[in-house]
Amino acid sequence: MKHQETAQEIIKAVGGTNNINSVYHCVTRLRFDLKDNEKVDNGSLKKLDKVMGTNISGDQFQVIIGNDVAKVFDAMVKENPAIQQTTENKEPKSDKKQNVVLKIFETIAGVFAPMLPAITAAGMLKGLLALFVSVGWMSAGTDTYRILSAIGDGVFHYLPLLIAVSAARKFGSNPFVAIALGTALMYPDMTALLSSGESVGFLGIPVTAVSYASSVIPILLAVWLMSYVEKWVDRVIPAALKLLLVPLITLLVMVPVTLIAIGPLGTFVGSGLSGGINWLLNEGGLIAGIVLGGAMALIIMTGMHYALVPIILSNIATLGFDKFLPLTFISNMGQAGATLGVFFRAKDKKLKTVALSTSFTALMGVTEPAMYGVNMKYKKPFAAAMIGSAVGGGFALAFGAKAYVLAGNGGLPGLPSLIGQTFWYSFGGMILAFIVGAIMSTIFGIKEEEGDAEALAQFSPGASTAPAKVVSNDATTVNVDDMGDPTPTSDAVAVAPMTGKSIPLKEVNDPTFGDELMGKGVAFVPTVGELVSPVTGTIMNVFKTKHAIVVRSDNGMELLIHVGINTVKLRGQYFDAHVATGARVQAGDKLLTFELTEITKEYDITTAMVVTNTADYKQVLPVKLGEITMGEDVLKAEI
Repeated sequence: MKHQETAQEIIKAVGGTNNINSVYHCVTRLRFDLKDNEKVDNGSLKKLDKVMGTNISGDQFQVIIGNDVAKVFDAMVKENPAIQQTTENKEPKSDKKQNVVLKIFETIAGVFAPMLPAITAAGMLKGLLALFVSVGWMSAGTDTYRILSAIGDGVFHYLPLLIAVSAARKFGSNPFVAIALGTALMYPDMTALLSSGESVGFLGIPVTAVSYASSVIPILLAVWLMSYVEKWVDRVIPAALKLLLVPLITLLVMVPVTLIAIGPLGTFVGSGLSGGINWLLNEGGLIAGIVLGGAMALIIMTGMHYALVPIILSNIATLGFDKFLPLTFISNMGQAGATLGVFFRAKDKKLKTVALSTSFTALMGVTEPAMYGVNMKYKKPFAAAMIGSAVGGGFALAFGAKAYVLAGNGGLPGLPSLIGQTFWYSFGGMILAFIVGAIMSTIFGIKEEEGDAEALAQFSPGASTAPAKVVSNDATTVNVDDMGDPTPTSDAVAVAPMTGKSIPLKEVNDPTFGDELMGKGVAFVPTVGELVSPVTGTIMNVFKTKHAIVVRSDNGMELLIHVGINTVKLRGQYFDAHVATGARVQAGDKLLTFELTEITKEYDITTAMVVTNTADYKQVLPVKLGEITMGEDVLKAEI
């Protein structure tokens, strides 16, 4: 599905543009502020190829996309200018009441998420430079090193300017005026004045000496307050003078206020928060590592880790290291290990493939496919991941593991950010989390869904479909073994088992059928909740979940009819079987009835009809595609 189509389907599933207050994206998720979360159609969202899952943090509704989130977001705002205005120009007011703490977390996340590409790129470069110097590939005194170092250090030195732009967009103020505020604080002469050691005053009011380079909280608070000052000034200034006077008055008010009050307050708040968290990380040691390491996945799921970005940046800028970042690496390794455990325990080949691939992507630092696609789905692997992360976190913090730059990738590509005196402790914690997560996941095992793949395996091409003994619906016993496994004796024609629309099998949104792994055939989109026999013959199997039936015609064609995609998860709800395994049927006899309206609320009702012994025929071809009525010829198999 193209990004434009995905974007439109997501908008439709979250209740349409009228239900969207605002939306922005982080590294992997679309983050919606919706008017009413009850209008979201989660079932439709989870059916989309690009959607890995959904999550609610506070009142924020999150759609997890993964690496393509920026492309889907761009397509969304391109096709819907109204959404673009709410995300780029101002944050609309919501009628919902929201927890203040969660609102602060989401605000910080909204400010820092757009900046992460620049911050992570600079952090990665700083990590690589540290690696190159440590192994002797580059000297710290060369011009090349100094130029590359400027690329990495420049972003962090002028971080207040990046924050000013992003915060202005978040709070609905002019980003260029916000930049002007930031540049005034970081002007060289201002820096020299505040660092001179002499008393500084403005109109007789003392100004506290604060360094704004690499700072986070002061500029964030300043731009937040500026948004209110700017709006108030804009209301009282005549229209003809707005262009000149609004930015002028805003700056004349905000720069002194920031220097006198906000800067010192922000520095105090930032120091207090970072000091408290650093105290916990330093003094808590093993216990803090176990608790925070085990809980890290939950912290990331709620988006609370974004609230710690200012503290992490402040630690790196002032201390030269941060102790929280290694825990994010360790948590990712725990998820990767747990998913690998699913690979070892799963019986379903498709699940094994998914588990192995998502384990690799988690190792590379992208955990959403593993976390939401596998571990949380089966629950026990998620618990295994948390246990592995707790063990790894306890080990790392017990030895004082640190990160030295913010690389932005919590997987193997981000390892340069850990290079330093404590690298091996961090790396050891990662290895422990991976191994323990994999072992615990393997021990716990998973309760696989009564999966189609496992259940259908016995009906794969070439497999025997005959159970030893079956009972018909008229209570007569039929020994299917006596019937043998006959080779088709002539061409065979199947009639449509339902009324609706017949479509090529390749259009089924399930690779088991769409890639013709079970054999060739045809599919249907029913408009009536009734399934009849497509041939005269014998019912070989009625699945106990009643969503699928296998019938063999008298001339040897074996047909699997599977109603809906993933409807096995309904465990028989909304289905009624009117025949039993072993029953004799005529073409057109009723086999199943199902509640079409209820099923389509959660699942794709597309129904596949597959010739499971396709290999016995020269070709299997649809006879009619398009609108069709049950009983019409629809499929032909030629020997």
